[in-house]
Amino acid sequence: MMFEQIARDAETGRFDDWALSTVIDENVQSPVISKAEFLRLHAAAGLAATWPIGNAGLLHVYGYLLSTVVTPFGLKGDRWRNGELAGHFSLAPTAFLLDAADAGGQTVLERVTDAALPHLANPAGSRGDVLVIDDEVPGEATFFRTTVVSAPGQPGAALIYGVSEGDRMRVVTAFPLAHPTPASLDALAAEPPRMRYNAALTALPPLPPLRRRP
Repeated sequence: MMFEQIARDAETGRFDDWALSTVIDENVQSPVISKAEFLRLHAAAGLAATWPIGNAGLLHVYGYLLSTVVTPFGLKGDRWRNGELAGHFSLAPTAFLLDAADAGGQTVLERVTDAALPHLANPAGSRGDVLVIDDEVPGEATFFRTTVVSAPGQPGAALIYGVSEGDRMRVVTAFPLAHPTPASLDALAAEPPRMRYNAALTALPPLPPLRRRP
């Protein structure tokens, strides 16, 4: 079922809504899937990739569902399986399960993209976006955006991360924040700008220090 969904995503160009990512997790400093799985996923999607950098949607959605690597935050795929992240987008707990998406005539990547991308492209308080942080690449028409989303009546929040190169925003990743507080969000906003959450930009030279957009 997963590879059927990947094929449908490829046919409709959905991977274009996702940026690049390294498969090397910044917390455990090792790949979250094997090189063979990395290559198989990209071949199924018809996407060119050079290990360890590939399409973030392919790696962070389908790759994470395959991953058996335990991180300090548990298995990477738990964000799609346990329903918590879906709840932060005011969706049913099963929304990001492969079989649920398939039964609805959709793919998991389609559902995640539809949920996450609007919060990056057009964040708004009326949509539950309680924090927006932009970090720009000096000298480039590129910036990274972090949006924290809090659904009414739902404990916790979702963090969405993406990159705009030129005039198009693309998703890098999304994950739940279990216990966000005003203090923790202030601390997040105060962190020095940097490229985060395993994002990658192979099209640019080594990044100079990022700076916060006014």
